[in-house]
Amino acid sequence: MQEVVILEKVYGDRSGFLKLDKKLKALLGDLEVEWKLSAVKKNWIKVSLNGEDEEISANLVREEFGEVPYKLSAVKEGETYRGRFVDLGKVGYGAYVDIGIFTPRPKDALLPLYYLKETFGEMPVRQMIRDFGWVDNLPIEVTVTEVEFGAREVELAFSDAQLKRIKGWISDGYDKLFIAGTVSENVEKALIKTGHGRDVKRIEELGLMETLLILKKGTQAPGIIKEIGPHLRGTLIGAVKFRE
Repeated sequence: MQEVVILEKVYGDRSGFLKLDKKLKALLGDLEVEWKLSAVKKNWIKVSLNGEDEEISANLVREEFGEVPYKLSAVKEGETYRGRFVDLGKVGYGAYVDIGIFTPRPKDALLPLYYLKETFGEMPVRQMIRDFGWVDNLPIEVTVTEVEFGAREVELAFSDAQLKRIKGWISDGYDKLFIAGTVSENVEKALIKTGHGRDVKRIEELGLMETLLILKKGTQAPGIIKEIGPHLRGTLIGAVKFRE
């Protein structure tokens, strides 16, 4: 048996399991392999593969979805990782990111306050989180700037590509919603049900259960949240708002 913990999480309404299963059918359908999906520490997803083609399948899964680093000792300074915001707003000295470190014990990495202030200007972390629409589980790409193995501390910066995206999101003049906790198909259903599909310029899948809605000019995020929120129970919704 081969096991891969992929760079996706399933939580919220758990609709991601079904969607992931379909993706795996498309990816591995012609191979002699069976798979099982399960949630491990902190909602990361483990794909367990069994059968004649399990090794090829595991490599295909790694290639398609990526794999967590597992061990602190595998985390390298200067390398880029895909992680998730966790416990946003709980501390004032930065923002924590889960990149999938499980041993010697589960460990979140830190985007430190001094870095965030250097990057986005003087404002408290909690204001940044609110103004930038950040929500727990939002997938982000980070570069490790420092690993202290003794203290088991990991410090991060956003990758260049991620920083460019964030700066685009907060400066392009379009209100946006980040929705975490359900698959994009359910977000689309909620938009159709409430008649707000026409107010959306673009839908982007950021992860299995994370969707970005870019709203059309003149459409304001709070109004859309009020309408679609009741149809998306158990989700977290963050907004980037521009004053008219």
